Formats: sequence, C-alpha cells, structure tokens
Amino acid sequence: MSGLTFGRKAAAGGGAARSLVVFVHGYGADGADLLGLGDALAPHLPDTVFVAPDAPQRCVGNPFGYQWFPIPWLDGSSEEAAREGMAGSVRLLNDFLDARLAEEGLGPEAMALVGFSQGAMMSLHVAPRRAAAVAGVVAISGRLLVPELLAAEAVVRPPVLLVHGDQDPVVPFADMGKAGEALVAAGFETFGHVMEGTGHGIAPDGLGVTLQFLKERLPG
Repeated sequence: MSGLTFGRKAAAGGGAARSLVVFVHGYGADGADLLGLGDALAPHLPDTVFVAPDAPQRCVGNPFGYQWFPIPWLDGSSEEAAREGMAGSVRLLNDFLDARLAEEGLGPEAMALVGFSQGAMMSLHVAPRRAAAVAGVVAISGRLLVPELLAAEAVVRPPVLLVHGDQDPVVPFADMGKAGEALVAAGFETFGHVMEGTGHGIAPDGLGVTLQFLKERLPG
C-alpha cells in the first residue's frame, strides 16, 4: 500500500506552524468528515495545522467511505482479516505521522491525535507504542483495544482525554470506563468527559473539552 491521502488546513494565523493536530476518522467515513472540526478549533489554536488522512482500506460496509480495519461482527470479515488490516493500518498511520512532522518541521511534542470511533481505537493503540510521546490523545466514542497488553507494550505515556456519549448505541458507553481503568493502571495521565444525552457523535461540550485539552498541551 502507498501512503495515505489526506486533507490539510493551514495555520489560521498565517505564519509557520507551531503545532499539529491529526484527526483520525471512524469506520465508513473519511478524513474530510473530521477535518471540518478544524474550522471550529482554528480561531483558538491559530498556530496549529490540522490534517486528516483517509484510512487505507475501502469500507466493506460503506463503499463510499474507508476503514482502518474490518469489523467481523459488522461486515462478516474474519478475525484474521481484522488483525492483518489493523497491522497494516498501524504501519501506514505511523509513517503518515512521521512524514507530517517532518514536512511541518515539528517534533512529536507538538502533535496531538484526535480520533473518533474506530479512529479513537487507532489513536489509543498507536500513540503509546511510538518511540517518542505526542502532546496528547483525544479519543472520542471509541474503545481501547487489547487493554491487557497496554502496560507491557507502552513505550511512552502521553496524556489521554476520553470523551463519550452516555447514549452511544454503537460503541457502548461502558467502554469509556474500561479504557480509563486500563490507562490509569498503566500509568497514563487520563481525563474523561461524558457527553450527557449524546449518542455516537461529538456534542458541542465534547468539542469544547477537546479544545481546552489541546490548548493546554500544544505549543503556541
């Protein structure tokens, strides 16, 4: 597979970027689905560049969107296909992050990941296993995959914000607590925000908490 295609929003301040936010989309969507959030965040993060890659695989359940890995219970794929798909996506996402940092002339401490749903799962899996810690990870409406391996496999421990709607019919709200417990047990600085009355989406209060988390951790 070649590199990931992506969209980019330049720093609103017009100068050189001092920080980078990477949006990681969910199953069946694409990068543009989240890149629009940059419009709401940019006035408050004027020195920040926003990028959003498309996942590498066409989505089995939605041919107009993409997936980071197939989901057996949802699309009838095999567990082996899911594992292989995720392994390939992990490599490509890591390569993408390295390339964007080099292109923007930034270090990992100036980059944050904001993932939604399957993108949150990818972000929570990739960030702890990178060689150097990013500024932070925001995981919205997702879950922590293989939590039993986190403590042993974590190379770095960036701060994590978990955001979840308490009426989520797609990824159970209980998964937020499970992720939080595993992250804390593994030594991660972990924060949580419940979007009350929200389903599988991003409510204004969730976006507001995300912005505050990013402002406190990104340079500039």
